Amino acid sequence: MIQMDNIPFLYLETSLNNEVLSMNVHLSADLKTEVLNKPVSEIFDVWHAKQGGKLIQARLNNKGYIFLKEQFTDYGIIYVGITSQELENKSSELQELQRINRHLDAVIENSYDGIYITNKDGVTLRTNSAIERITGIPKEYYLNKKVDDLIKRGILEDSVTHKVMEKKRSVSLVQLNYSGKETLLTGNPVFNEQGEVESVVTNVRDLSDLNGLQIALRKANELNESYQKEIERLKRSESFIDGKTVVENEQMRIIYDTAKRIANVSATVLILGETGVGKDVLAKYIYNESERRRSGKFIKVNCGAIPSHLLESELFGYAGGAFTGASKNGKPGMFELADKGFLFLDEIGEMPLDLQVKLLRVIQEREIQRVGGTSTKKVDVRLLAATNRNLKEMVQEGKFREDLYYRLNVVPIVIPPLRERKEEIHELIKLFLKDINEKYGMKKELNAELISFFYRHNWPGNIRELSNLLEQIVLLNSVDRLELEHLPAEYKMESNAQPIVVNETMTLKTAVEAAEENLLKQAAEKYTTTYDLAKALDTSQPTIVRKLKKYNVRLKGRDRNL
Repeated sequence: MIQMDNIPFLYLETSLNNEVLSMNVHLSADLKTEVLNKPVSEIFDVWHAKQGGKLIQARLNNKGYIFLKEQFTDYGIIYVGITSQELENKSSELQELQRINRHLDAVIENSYDGIYITNKDGVTLRTNSAIERITGIPKEYYLNKKVDDLIKRGILEDSVTHKVMEKKRSVSLVQLNYSGKETLLTGNPVFNEQGEVESVVTNVRDLSDLNGLQIALRKANELNESYQKEIERLKRSESFIDGKTVVENEQMRIIYDTAKRIANVSATVLILGETGVGKDVLAKYIYNESERRRSGKFIKVNCGAIPSHLLESELFGYAGGAFTGASKNGKPGMFELADKGFLFLDEIGEMPLDLQVKLLRVIQEREIQRVGGTSTKKVDVRLLAATNRNLKEMVQEGKFREDLYYRLNVVPIVIPPLRERKEEIHELIKLFLKDINEKYGMKKELNAELISFFYRHNWPGNIRELSNLLEQIVLLNSVDRLELEHLPAEYKMESNAQPIVVNETMTLKTAVEAAEENLLKQAAEKYTTTYDLAKALDTSQPTIVRKLKKYNVRLKGRDRNL
């Protein structure tokens, strides 16, 4: 029989079913109660087996125990142990370290960047799965291999590990890896207690992903910029293209939309239309919408306002001493001044035939020669031309060169007269009257009858006539409220037509609508189809259909507005 009390440890004997048979005095002193024949697990507050049951961790009254278990006969088991708070603390620390290590393993393994850890000798200790995605080589291949060997085999181009060991600080470098991807390697040293580098942790980032994101971001920014430009275009496509240009007529909307689309092409534009329809305004709009506004000027030349013998030197310039009175230094012409920008040739139909030949050469060769000069000079000019004449008829009559006509007529734009877009008169009156009042410090306004006259008038001089008439009656009459009687004599005879009876408090818009309705009702008594009515009123058939529906006007002898 073992002398239990002589053993300097806690000693306990149990049956095979763990009922207490005996114990030494060291253990009974801690138990202080009768425990014989009781299950050992009921004696202690905690009785937890580890390592396959060979090691027991127990606790009683906040006191920790560690027992070693051994079966010594076919009938019994002995437990030898100690009380050790330090061992229990170490066990808890070990569990905490194991938990932290699991977390670190998860962080390393799940990092999107590759993680590559070596010891001070450059031997690979650990890496993660991301290294496979970046390099195309299984991570197991790197383990226990020296960096120098990987360089020799062509898997690595350069070693950031050696640089970190040498400089004892973080080092970054960019290189192409084994699979041809551009990678950023950043190595960081790990120091021991003596301040020596004991290992190196390298972060490997695939720059192809970052480069792809930068390209995608640039494309997104470019797309956003194009959306912003389109939003601005849509904002301007209402009643006003800019602060001074009224566009309410559908045909005019199409014209200005076309002008915007061709603003940045090099093709010559020929703007056709009656005097005063706004050809120069459209030309300036094309310039303002183009990229050339950043690099060059908008130069306008009125071919009909300059004497023919002076027009050549105005367009092409002259060399020093080219003629009597010429500057000795010469003078640049409009083509040179418009270099990198726009040259607008207004009233092109008035250009002499001999000068048309020289203009044709400039368009074809993109170079000019000054009057009296011997050398040529290249010019980069976007050419716009305009006329109120029928150039095609002039070609047939021999008054305009056919080859020049086709050179100019690349993008023809025909601006309709004001009588064909009377829906714009409302906004034009407001615009011009506002400008005139601000210019002369006045507060003039038109009564409803005068507005009705403006709507009925045929406007042979178009927008220029409208603007001039408004300014004339504002300046020549002292009253603030202008009426029919304030019109010039040549307009008063026309104004004797039956006026529209309106309330003096009506708004301008209401007065215009009243004039429209009155005109449609009078015309509907005479015509039986919307096509005849549209032709008589110089507007489009869809516009007539829309207006008839708006004012509930029916054509004579018709139940429906056809």
